[in-house]
Amino acid sequence: MSAVNLTEAFALFAKGLAMGAANVIPGVSGGTIALITGIYERLINAIKSFDHRVLKLILQRDIKSAWQQVDGSFLVPVLAGVAISIVSLARILEFLLERYETLTMAFFFGLILLSVYFVGKTVRQWNAVTFVMLLAGTAVAVSIALLAPATENASFFYVFLCGIVAICSMILPGLSGSFILIIMGNYALILGAIGRGDVGILLPLLLGCVVGLIAFSHFLAWVFKHFHDQTIALMTGFILGSLAIIWPWKHTLTQMIAREGKPDKNVVTGYDWYLPSLLESVNWLAIGLIILGGLAIYLMERFSGGSRTAKA
Repeated sequence: MSAVNLTEAFALFAKGLAMGAANVIPGVSGGTIALITGIYERLINAIKSFDHRVLKLILQRDIKSAWQQVDGSFLVPVLAGVAISIVSLARILEFLLERYETLTMAFFFGLILLSVYFVGKTVRQWNAVTFVMLLAGTAVAVSIALLAPATENASFFYVFLCGIVAICSMILPGLSGSFILIIMGNYALILGAIGRGDVGILLPLLLGCVVGLIAFSHFLAWVFKHFHDQTIALMTGFILGSLAIIWPWKHTLTQMIAREGKPDKNVVTGYDWYLPSLLESVNWLAIGLIILGGLAIYLMERFSGGSRTAKA
């Protein structure tokens, strides 16, 4: 696996920052950013390389060989950017989603909308099979958007399970880990835990993420190797279908539920989508942010060099 110089490391760190920011927003996937910026397959292969051979090298104190085995010069700056972005942006995005949800989602809607084109064009040959995979991916993502969210659950095992499911969806373009956490009922719980450093929630979440990431990366690397076009087509469908989740103009449907021994809680049960009125200035601002989001992903695509192949 090739090493990277300081300039490349900074570029990888910046891509990691973008991936982390995307993963905090419900409906947006860090995997989409990785795919658009040309680092997706290399990222999956680097994560996949964490196995018994690496552990053996570490126990033998052969750190250099272990570093090369996991493509450390690539993986560390990317993951550092993801981690710093999630921690630093969690409270900011929590504030923006609470106060300016329509405008915030509008920007990301534009970003994801144009991503459909850029990801789809990496399919080497479109045919009947790849079109079916596109439709299947779209149907899955839309179906997830229509699911009613569960209630909050802070138990160790459930938060561990949330970590497994969320991390798998985070590395799949178009399937948002944040939205999966909403569906599982623990998005607010985990976002708040990140903001205040709640180890009781973050520890099982982290353990779940590690287990899910290593196991799922092996599967993804295999399907990319054997079914490249079909996999990309499916992921393009995921991204297309996720537009239903991040549509800026929707009402959140909630229901007050009674909890034994605890105060009543207002729980999200679904969404009611609607078309914006062009007579309201705020909607024109939202449309402008959609365009800005599309421009952002266009510039990201342009300056990423257009590379779509894994480096080995």
